[in-house]
Amino acid sequence: MLCCSVDPAGKISCLCLTLTTLGIFQRYVFSVFQRGTRELIVVGVVKLNSLCSWSSVCVDRMGESEERKLLNQDLEEEMEVWGYRPCLWKMVLVGVGAVCSGGFLLLLLYWLPEWEVKGTCTHTSLRDAQMLLLRTTDEFKQWFRVKVQVLQAPGVTPFSDLDLLSKTPFPNKEVDYQMCSEDQVHHEKLPKHQQVQIKYFTHHSAKYYWNDVMQNFELYQGLEDVRVSCACIHSEHSSGLSKTLQDFRRLFFGENEIAVRVPSLFQLLIKEVLNPFYIFQLFSVILWSAEDYYYYATAIVFMSVVSIATSLYNIRKQYVMLHDMVAAHSVVRVSVCRGDKDIEQAMSTELVPGDVIAVPANGMVMPCDAVLFQGTCVVNESMLTGESVPVTKTSLPSTGEEAARCYNMEEHKRHTLFCGTRVIQTRYYAGELVKAVVVRTGFSTEKGQLVRSILYPKPTDFKLYRDAYLFLLCLVGVAGIGFIYTIVLSIISKVPAKTIIIESLDIVTITVPPALPAAMTAGVVYAQRRLKRAGVFCISPQRINMCGQLNLVCFDKTGTLTEDGLDLWGVQRVEDSRFCPPESEVVEEHMVSTTFVACMATCHSLTKIEGELSGDPLDLKMFAATGWILEEPTEDETALHNPLMPTVVRPPKSPKAEANQNQSCEIGIVRQFPFSSALQRMSVVVRRLGEKQMEAFLKGAPEVVASLCKPLTVPQNFSDSLESYTRQGFRVIALAHRQLESKLSWHKVQNLSRDLIETNMNFLGLIIMQNKIKVETAGALRELQRANIRLLMVTGDNMLTAISVARDCGMIHADERVIIADAAPPKDSRPASITWRYTNNATRTIKDHQTAEINVDEEAYHFAVSGRAFAVITEHFPELLQKLSLRATVFARMAPDQKTQLVEVLQGMDYTVGMCGDGANDCGALKRAHGGISLSELEASVASPFTSSTSNISCVPTLIREGRAALITSFCVFKFMALYSIIQYISVILLYWIFSNLGDFQFLFIDLVIILIIAFTMSLNSAWKELVWRRPPSSLISAPLLFSVLTQITTCLAFQVLVFFLVQKQSWYETWTPQSDACNRSSISHSLNRTAPVDPKNIRNYENTSLFYISSFQYLAVAITFSKGRPFRQPSYKNWPFVCSCVGLYAFLLFIMLYPIPAIDRFLQIVCVPHDWRVTLVVIVAANVVVSFLLEILILDIILWRLVFRDNKGPESCSADTPQEANDRWGASVLSRVFCRRKKSPRGLFRRLTLELQEDTDWPPKPSTITYAAVPPSRVSDLL
Repeated sequence: MLCCSVDPAGKISCLCLTLTTLGIFQRYVFSVFQRGTRELIVVGVVKLNSLCSWSSVCVDRMGESEERKLLNQDLEEEMEVWGYRPCLWKMVLVGVGAVCSGGFLLLLLYWLPEWEVKGTCTHTSLRDAQMLLLRTTDEFKQWFRVKVQVLQAPGVTPFSDLDLLSKTPFPNKEVDYQMCSEDQVHHEKLPKHQQVQIKYFTHHSAKYYWNDVMQNFELYQGLEDVRVSCACIHSEHSSGLSKTLQDFRRLFFGENEIAVRVPSLFQLLIKEVLNPFYIFQLFSVILWSAEDYYYYATAIVFMSVVSIATSLYNIRKQYVMLHDMVAAHSVVRVSVCRGDKDIEQAMSTELVPGDVIAVPANGMVMPCDAVLFQGTCVVNESMLTGESVPVTKTSLPSTGEEAARCYNMEEHKRHTLFCGTRVIQTRYYAGELVKAVVVRTGFSTEKGQLVRSILYPKPTDFKLYRDAYLFLLCLVGVAGIGFIYTIVLSIISKVPAKTIIIESLDIVTITVPPALPAAMTAGVVYAQRRLKRAGVFCISPQRINMCGQLNLVCFDKTGTLTEDGLDLWGVQRVEDSRFCPPESEVVEEHMVSTTFVACMATCHSLTKIEGELSGDPLDLKMFAATGWILEEPTEDETALHNPLMPTVVRPPKSPKAEANQNQSCEIGIVRQFPFSSALQRMSVVVRRLGEKQMEAFLKGAPEVVASLCKPLTVPQNFSDSLESYTRQGFRVIALAHRQLESKLSWHKVQNLSRDLIETNMNFLGLIIMQNKIKVETAGALRELQRANIRLLMVTGDNMLTAISVARDCGMIHADERVIIADAAPPKDSRPASITWRYTNNATRTIKDHQTAEINVDEEAYHFAVSGRAFAVITEHFPELLQKLSLRATVFARMAPDQKTQLVEVLQGMDYTVGMCGDGANDCGALKRAHGGISLSELEASVASPFTSSTSNISCVPTLIREGRAALITSFCVFKFMALYSIIQYISVILLYWIFSNLGDFQFLFIDLVIILIIAFTMSLNSAWKELVWRRPPSSLISAPLLFSVLTQITTCLAFQVLVFFLVQKQSWYETWTPQSDACNRSSISHSLNRTAPVDPKNIRNYENTSLFYISSFQYLAVAITFSKGRPFRQPSYKNWPFVCSCVGLYAFLLFIMLYPIPAIDRFLQIVCVPHDWRVTLVVIVAANVVVSFLLEILILDIILWRLVFRDNKGPESCSADTPQEANDRWGASVLSRVFCRRKKSPRGLFRRLTLELQEDTDWPPKPSTITYAAVPPSRVSDLL
């Protein structure tokens, strides 16, 4: 690429970048850009098809050029990268700063890797970099620091100079290459001459190597990097690699092992204790020890040790479980082909892309991703798909149009054996082995990618956690005010420097409570336990709070909303291009010899495993309905024949039927084209016993099958009949047949492409399968709808079937309109288009127990989108994508990656998305959603945050209820802990005014006896029994919560200040001394006061005692006020531990206040005050409780929340206004003016979009209208 700039003086500056890659070049274009008075000419821009994409941006500023590089461009793991090299003077400055800060600077640099790199290194080009700074381009913007390493190898890339390296023997001697790689042992057999240095770095178990031509780092994933065609795999990669070439490639790809390293306890301990939370606790403990406050320091240390030990145990347990799951079958012995004949045994860790392995007849667990080029395999892919149905894998095509295409793992997955899947059986030619070429190894495999997603998950982005940090910063700000106040006051009073430092720092530990994180996690832990008892298991506890905010849930259909199995409802054959009446049985004598039954008996992918039929449940049901018998050839039979022995099906022997009739119906399956979700069909080539001519049978989606048949054989009422069945919720499959040319032989059929077979078919008829809705589905959906939670169906099934099921289960009411967005991609000169088709309302009678009763709006409508339309709209109509997603309820024929894309689109509209699936093809969406719930306990669900032991969706309302309860608990605990710190902060600040403080045992009593007991028991409220339409708040920085916290702070401040100054106005008040007597000169107190020693810290005084009493009751008052029940939690009076704790503490405090006990007074360092003052304190405490309760319950919960802070209205708001509602509206109008909340736009993007569409008279589109995509003008003409 040549970049030239022309400045106003006419001087031309050029920068030439040569771009090449191992991929295929596309044609370049010439474009001219005009920018102000400068002209940037880009000549020969080449688009690269490389797995490791890159980008460079040239910015011409005052003659300088700044460059930005991207790794994994347009992929999920896209990152920006900058190069750095160490700088001596910066490192010296950092060292000095670390010494001066007592090591705190090093901790800060450890927490902020970008600061560490920029603080110790200088920016340089990537080519010369020794340190790299990576930043993800997603919304999290995570920073990573990696070190550049160097290896020496005889080639630049693993695929460079293949012929030369394969023919040149390397000397077998040890050479010192000064390697910086863990693979150094593999270099010992490589030559010392012609070595080149290659820079690389490792990030998240993936290695990126420097490409000198691209001037960027690239990731080598496997054989796909060389863009090899299917035919080329047969011709050039089918003989395997030499041992030398294998060793060379292993330098780049490393050991073929998904190595989950279990960190040592010491490593985990260091990482855990360096958490900012524990560092702050350590700082607090040191400070308290300096103040001789050993008791609470010991308690905090004990809590921290328990917390760290528990955390280490859980983290290591998860690592060990993942390691055991991965390592169970990761290292096996394999047969590696060296040339056409030589086969040697080797460990699977030695495999590299390009190796050829022989799959044994008894099967194996695949240690890598490999493409099958010889033979056939039956594979169990439950580890990846979550579905334990065996899948047949056929060999990669070697001839025809498909063979000329470049191999792609996604497009050719029916020929690919994936790592971690189990090969159950192999089918092979006599004397031939089943062979496969290794495509990917290690973490680049599909299983490796899954493990990487578990090892390195994306951070949880939840507003509660972000707001918690902001709130803590506010507390730090309050602590800063107290810090300055303490220093100024102490300096004025000439307090010793040591005391100033300790007391000022003590304010920080008081304002930011070290026990806050532990208290906040209590509610989540309790919710996790309750979920476990309900059969829902959680591996990501922090997502429980997220589930409390779910406002949209996507459901898979088959196995989730409906039963797993399909029942044969009946068949409808075609004779003379007309449909026959539906028939419920196909085992009748007159149907045994029909072509329709022959197609049902042969067109499937069933196989026998240990004598039992196994395969797709639909195929099993269909084959069982015929009553036929399947027989597979034995190993001895295949050895006697050169061609592949076919699988044979035949009808059962009947005493009424003659033997020759049974023999004539015996059919051999010569070749099978497996079902393809992209093609939506499968086919087989068969041969009847005694017949020379072969036949082809086809089965698939009715629309697809009909398009491949001769138009004359398709009944005219085909569309009407199909729509009739699909509207009733049936799953319909079409069958077709054709006679093949007589000249076709066995060998020719094996080499034919399916496109030549699947054409000019004769339509045979329809198979109607019934998929029943689960009993629990309608009730669970009805509960979610009452809770104002939007419901979506995301399925791979037929569109009309999905709409019918959506109506039956209550997602779409019978009277609501459904608009199908039928999108077509651009073709020839026509642009992409969307046809809006309105479906008729269902007329089928619905059973009461299967229908959700909801209020129906006359203008209610729903969009239905197919996977094909979703792809077209995403690419050509991006401006309509969010509009459609806002009202779309059914997404049919969706591929697994499209489900994930849909979840991302909905999240981009500010929905909090839940996803519920049975684990089959839903793994990506389950991981991406805020709350993914898997109904399958298979290995594929290991990445799902939640797994239900019950196979129905009743777990979804349960999870949301517990999530709401946990979220409200987190808010309550956070508010309580914040008020606890502020109340104590106020007490200390007031006492600092008279150079006093709370005593150590007073702190201990408050922190341990009151706060910890209350904080952990107030979290025990279980979830409310039903879901309500109102959702809990998601933000701490919201008007209701801020109003609650600020009013309670003001109340506590007012009453403490009142007590502080009121006690000084009492007639008996004096500056307290050990000889003071304010208790009517009682002998006990007189003796106590006379013998008490002098208090150098001035703890014992009347202000201290009064504030201790009033603050202790304030902690309990705000705890009771904040501990709310309905509508998200059970009432607090049902939380017996909390009730008993509050009653016990209230009783104890009232008792020691009204009836002082000298031993307790001495322990708590309080002094005796007159009984009248004690009664006055009781009255003040009662007034405090009443004010706190009225402000929180009456003012906030009833008046302000109802009239001002309520943003969303529930379904009941649609009803006519009552006098009470009219008064509410008037009150809301007045109070909204007071609180300046008029005309405030909704927060969520989907809410704002809803308001916009309500004012759009052209939305939704009118029936049968067509929307065309805007045709972009030619770039060249536009630029010129």
